[in-house]
Amino acid sequence: MLAHNLVVPSSSSSSPCTFTFDRHRRHPPNHPLFPDASPSGLARASRRFKVFPLKTSFWETIRSGFLKDSATQIVDPPTVPEEDEEILPQEFLLFEKTLTDGSLEQIIFSSGGDVDVYDLQALCDKVGWPRRPLSKLAAALKNSYIVATLHSVRNSPGSDESAQTKLIGMARATSDHAFNATIWDVLVDPSYQGQGLGKTLVENLIRTLLQRDIGNISLFADSKVVEFYRNLGFEADPEGIKGMFWYPKY
Repeated sequence: MLAHNLVVPSSSSSSPCTFTFDRHRRHPPNHPLFPDASPSGLARASRRFKVFPLKTSFWETIRSGFLKDSATQIVDPPTVPEEDEEILPQEFLLFEKTLTDGSLEQIIFSSGGDVDVYDLQALCDKVGWPRRPLSKLAAALKNSYIVATLHSVRNSPGSDESAQTKLIGMARATSDHAFNATIWDVLVDPSYQGQGLGKTLVENLIRTLLQRDIGNISLFADSKVVEFYRNLGFEADPEGIKGMFWYPKY
């Protein structure tokens, strides 16, 4: 089952493999994971890149300063580039279905990181993960670059009650905000496994990272889910590079 096989390195885990997804290596533009057309409701993010050429007089002033051996030269500083346009978190409907009791259930993906730590702990309990202190769970969420979630939203027809929302999946990524990101803590509620939600969750997290120009994505996984990640474009130990780990020796 997916949630049991996605692991976080710890002193009790068994030699997980390092996996890397690099958009610059052996992934042609028409790779099936990232087609040119965005999925329904997923807006293509864009960034404005501006070129700010130095004024000609800048280099002329420097040159003349050396030639004339002037003690002081006042030059115009280059224009400071504007900040890139902010890429906002995304939220969109994956699918909806009518349940046997007549209520409508929607599955929502979000990259906004809206996670209640108690809901996350309950989800970890469902998949059988060892309990971690709530303070550390909260710190891990706060310090993550992206926290992607799946929520189930149920609406009962003819009812005045508000919709019931439940956390059913989560994955998060840490990053240097420039080149690299590592995916952690991928889990899906056991009652929702077998529907492709784990694959969808990881795909959309990767897509969110690529939209932020993060091109080198890695993760850690045990042998039970090697094929799962291969099918998503990851490669185990590319070019023979092995992951190394340091654990406290208590």
